[in-house]
Amino acid sequence: MTATQDRPAAEIGRDRRRKEDQRLITGRTRWTDNITLPGMLHLAMVRSPFAHASITSVDVEAAKASPNVVAVLSGKDFGDELGVCINAWPITPDQKTPTHSPMPADRVAFAGEIVAVVVARSAAEARDAAELVDVEYDELPAVIGIKNALEDTVLAHPDLGTNKSALWVFDSAEAGTGSDVEAAIEKARTDGIVIEREYRQQRLIPAFMEPRSVVVDPTGEQITMWSATQIPHILRFALAATTGVPESKIRVIAPDVGGGFGGKLQTTPEEWIAWAVARRLSKPVKYTETRSESLMAAHHGRDQVQTLTLAADKEGNVTGFKVHLDADLGAYIAVVGGGVPVLGAFMFNAIYKFPAYRFECQTVLTNTTFTDAYRGAGRPEATYAIERIMDELAAEVGVDPLEIRERNWIKHEEFPFTTVAGLEYDTGNYEAATAKATASFGYDALRAEQKERRERGDRIQLGIGVSTFTEMCGLAPSRVLGSLDYGAGGWEHASVRMLATGKVEIVTGASAHGQGHETAFSQIVADRLGVPFEDVEVLHGDTQIAHKGLDTYGSRSLVVGGEALVRAVDKVIDKAKHLAAHLLEASEDDLEYDAGRFTVAGTDQGVAIQELATAAFAAHNYPEDMEPSIDAEATYDPVNFNYPHGTHLCAMEVDTETGAVKMRKYTCCDDIGTIINPLIVAGQVHGGLVQGIAQALWEEAVHDEAGTLVSGSFVDYLLPTSADTISFDVVHTDDPSVCTTNTLGTKGVGEAGTIASTPAVVNAVVDAIRHLGIDDIQMPCTPERVWRAIQGSKAGGATDTPPDAMPHFVEGEANQQSHEGALDQDGAGQ
Repeated sequence: MTATQDRPAAEIGRDRRRKEDQRLITGRTRWTDNITLPGMLHLAMVRSPFAHASITSVDVEAAKASPNVVAVLSGKDFGDELGVCINAWPITPDQKTPTHSPMPADRVAFAGEIVAVVVARSAAEARDAAELVDVEYDELPAVIGIKNALEDTVLAHPDLGTNKSALWVFDSAEAGTGSDVEAAIEKARTDGIVIEREYRQQRLIPAFMEPRSVVVDPTGEQITMWSATQIPHILRFALAATTGVPESKIRVIAPDVGGGFGGKLQTTPEEWIAWAVARRLSKPVKYTETRSESLMAAHHGRDQVQTLTLAADKEGNVTGFKVHLDADLGAYIAVVGGGVPVLGAFMFNAIYKFPAYRFECQTVLTNTTFTDAYRGAGRPEATYAIERIMDELAAEVGVDPLEIRERNWIKHEEFPFTTVAGLEYDTGNYEAATAKATASFGYDALRAEQKERRERGDRIQLGIGVSTFTEMCGLAPSRVLGSLDYGAGGWEHASVRMLATGKVEIVTGASAHGQGHETAFSQIVADRLGVPFEDVEVLHGDTQIAHKGLDTYGSRSLVVGGEALVRAVDKVIDKAKHLAAHLLEASEDDLEYDAGRFTVAGTDQGVAIQELATAAFAAHNYPEDMEPSIDAEATYDPVNFNYPHGTHLCAMEVDTETGAVKMRKYTCCDDIGTIINPLIVAGQVHGGLVQGIAQALWEEAVHDEAGTLVSGSFVDYLLPTSADTISFDVVHTDDPSVCTTNTLGTKGVGEAGTIASTPAVVNAVVDAIRHLGIDDIQMPCTPERVWRAIQGSKAGGATDTPPDAMPHFVEGEANQQSHEGALDQDGAGQ
């Protein structure tokens, strides 16, 4: 930019189409599976059909004789070469943690666990030969489900002696953040209200668009791994820590990654096996999973039973809240698997001023696919529990659900506010978000319509669901994570390189997998430096280029990675100012910086920052006390979490004769602080909403009694399409409560929709039929489950309705009808 050019338009708050989309939608990108190297071999995995069994023999001879097969290897062939898959978050010192070998030699602990690998010259030949590997098993009793695990009669890992992995407890009285919850409950039983509920968080599958894939090249000075991962830096560290290869000899690249939702926040057996095979054969290898393998063996999410006791006075002011979680970790404790429910511990109190609180989490091991982070990771589970039981409290007191929330929430003038869970919320305005949401939703008119339908006794009843939420996101600070025994920090790193041609190269440790980092980060830098958006290039996802970083999860990219970037940019400006003062023969105190240009106050004398980049590169004339460079880097470790919040409102119609449900309207008002790119935010919110709604209405991963995943394809595991959703009404507060712990005032948004939408939808379904005596329906709220609840209420609470009395559902149709029922024909799909 020269002195004669106009000031660039502000980038913060500007709708920009994502610069990365052009290559993504035209097929000009590099997914891991697109990578081809000279002499590359292909892998196929042989997986156990049994949930729990001893491996008695592995016969590989027929597979070895297949065309173009190079090797067939079992667990016994590798020994210690494989290393182990890590658990980075042991939540208690006495946690029972089974050893997680990428390929066990003697016993499998879930259906889908890898017992052998076939190496061939093509993927098809490897898969064909894998069918010929003959594995003999002695099937063992399997423990499936939380209730069975707690009984300890059948053990997922007999050597541990129990299925109970860890018990993690937080008590506000012991922590000094509140009073004794048992005393509050006892008092409420005498002269107040006590509500006790048990809610089920069903098991979910992240179901990312791009299956997991890994390529390993061991032929250079370094061993290079390309992986469809969210965590290239953590993956490199884990490989070095478990295989003995120095970290400096490992390069991990996450190229374009097609979605993750937490499902690629993992160090996987497949990565470790590909690594070991490549090193053993000294050849590049590739493995890409099938969709069936992805649904069966990539980690699952949620899977909790929540036992809740809420105490309140007769006016509905909450006096205590007690939570006991039983959480199914599956067969192994994954990277942060045990810690996911612990994250929720700090959010069960949500936006409310509870005086007493106790949280207990019992994690258990079962013979099922291991669980770990899934979009929201602990926060959606907590929000569901508290928002469902707050509706129950409103019903008990006889007031509107919004009124019961207002009686208990933190008022905007009370911020900053230290919660009963010990967190300090820096800002918030729940009143403003709720007021805007209710106005946009037409809350009063819909309540009036609901009343009219009930008075008429309509077959189609209307329900209105409320969900108010906040979340702790921007996963950090490092000291807090350390106090929770998390194995890593929460900082993020960024660097800014001012190139000699005037262009800007930024490097971030955050690793994108569909969020729009390249666009949003370019906007931040262009706005702050005053350079054209098109002149900014973003580099990420390669540990050789972005040598420091802690990757992407927990809505941390903008609020942590973006802040690191802002601080690096400010260092660039400071260094450039020193050089500008030297070249302009002026005092730094007399320089003003605006629109990418330093000027001497009161004159038209100045120099653009791109010109300073060229001058630093030439190094013909620069101060003696500085290096010939204005590049800079920064590492940012937040002092607090980040707390977006919002109010979500949902209107659902329920057919009381068939149980079919239909979404009528959905409005959300989120306070996410400063918005960098409204278009990207809209996409994040819409996607999050659909995933949360899907948990409420459609999705459920189901294992049978033998431990076989019976929802192992998209025929049985139902994902919504655009035809299954309506047009959402997405608004934001007019005067957002900007975050006080980062420069731009931004808050996380990537998980907000998922966190808030599930209870909003279920509350609406229950609200539609509460007058029939129903206060809960287990998710997903399929037509069959809704119908059974209605019939059960008519029969005095029984839910075992005779088959001949039910509407006709063919196999799988109960869930499918919930797809069709949720479609609002008057709404455009998102």
